[in-house]
Amino acid sequence: MTAVLPDTFIVRPPVEADAQAVFDLVAAYNTSVVGFADYTLDDAVDELTEPGFDPTTDGWLVFDGNQLVGYGSIFGKGEFHVLDMDAVTSDPAVEAYLLGEITRRGRELAAAHGHTSVQLDTGVYRLDTARRERLEAQGYLRGTTFHRMRVDHHGPVPTPETPAGVVVRRGTPDEQSQKAAHQVLNEAFAGQYGFETRSFEEWRASHEAQSTFDWSGMTLLEIDGKAVAMCECTDAFVPDDNCNYIGRLGVLDEARGKGLAKFLLRDQFALDAAAGRTGTLLHVDTNNPTPALGLYLSVGMTESLVIDSLRCTIDV
Repeated sequence: MTAVLPDTFIVRPPVEADAQAVFDLVAAYNTSVVGFADYTLDDAVDELTEPGFDPTTDGWLVFDGNQLVGYGSIFGKGEFHVLDMDAVTSDPAVEAYLLGEITRRGRELAAAHGHTSVQLDTGVYRLDTARRERLEAQGYLRGTTFHRMRVDHHGPVPTPETPAGVVVRRGTPDEQSQKAAHQVLNEAFAGQYGFETRSFEEWRASHEAQSTFDWSGMTLLEIDGKAVAMCECTDAFVPDDNCNYIGRLGVLDEARGKGLAKFLLRDQFALDAAAGRTGTLLHVDTNNPTPALGLYLSVGMTESLVIDSLRCTIDV
């Protein structure tokens, strides 16, 4: 049953013009937990305008008078087996209301896509024990843990030697190269926690809508004319930290053991340093079936933040 809010509260769907208010709310909440905003106005705009996100059914703003006190959203992609959700508020009563609405809408989305159940995923800072306990009381369990890894650049970083037989492709400006990157991504991440295979058209539309992404930030590695590894970067952390962000880095099974992932990391560090970035960031799933954490530690990256992914499975 959905929690009932006080009569003085107003709930409505968000629109793009609400991005500043959403940013202010999320940044204030994050700052209260980890000491900094960890969110930008671009993030808010991108969330509210993400292709496939319908704010009239999948977003909620809760106001107490003129003050925004809660923001909730649910978003699905691919085959909608997993839905990403968020409920940001410092008021437990508002959180309970948002969780109820998110669960209700999750069931609707699952049924619309022919599923008898669906998984709701959300990220919670390890430091946010109170929120984690509230979500656990609602049936959310820890699915995995992501570590935000960082390496700082204090000057020029040497460019690594390209592995023998490997061709480096900078950027993916055309459909052929974008499809190659998409194929590597789907094969490299198949079966990993929370990953949903998306059609090429959906994947491309999502990327082109991101204010912090440009196709020049994609690097492909080829062996014998076939793309076997990819590295995707964005400017998501430039406004806050002047750091480049590696959103995805994947290597096909057939090309593992050749040092390609380590090359891509060191190559990106050199590019970032040359561009004046003070560091490079990425997130790693510590339950990843490949030894990713050890890889990042081996190239000098260190943990800067821990985020638990909580998951609730709901039946239709």
